[in-house]
Amino acid sequence: MIRTAFPSSFIKGAVASLLTLGVGMAMAGDIKVTLKGDQEVPPVATTTATGTGTFHVADDKSITGMIKTTGIEGTAAHVHEAAPGKNGPPIITLTKAADGSWAVPAGSALTDAQLASLKAGNLYVNVHSAAHKGGEIRAQLK
Repeated sequence: MIRTAFPSSFIKGAVASLLTLGVGMAMAGDIKVTLKGDQEVPPVATTTATGTGTFHVADDKSITGMIKTTGIEGTAAHVHEAAPGKNGPPIITLTKAADGSWAVPAGSALTDAQLASLKAGNLYVNVHSAAHKGGEIRAQLK
């Protein structure tokens, strides 16, 4: 048996700190998305529109990213807060470029609650169109 000079409360605290650090580091990776009509609520079965993109959330909760769409004349794009199969309020409005791409505005950041929603799979991005004002294509951020 190995004896240690550290009390068990210290070891438990160190383990908890390492686990917390691991969760924070897990958010530092890229989040790749593929937007489709069948992910919208309600699903949009008649669209040929698609989109792909990548988002990144840094340790300070700042968020960057962009999506590129095809087959859609988007009128707006947002990151929303809601679980799969549900609609929710927009939390970030994306900026449109001329080539059908949409970007997270510089300086955007998630709140603690929004970061928790992201970790739970409860944020999504979608693109709205004149024909589908509530959203034509969507992808959960996970």
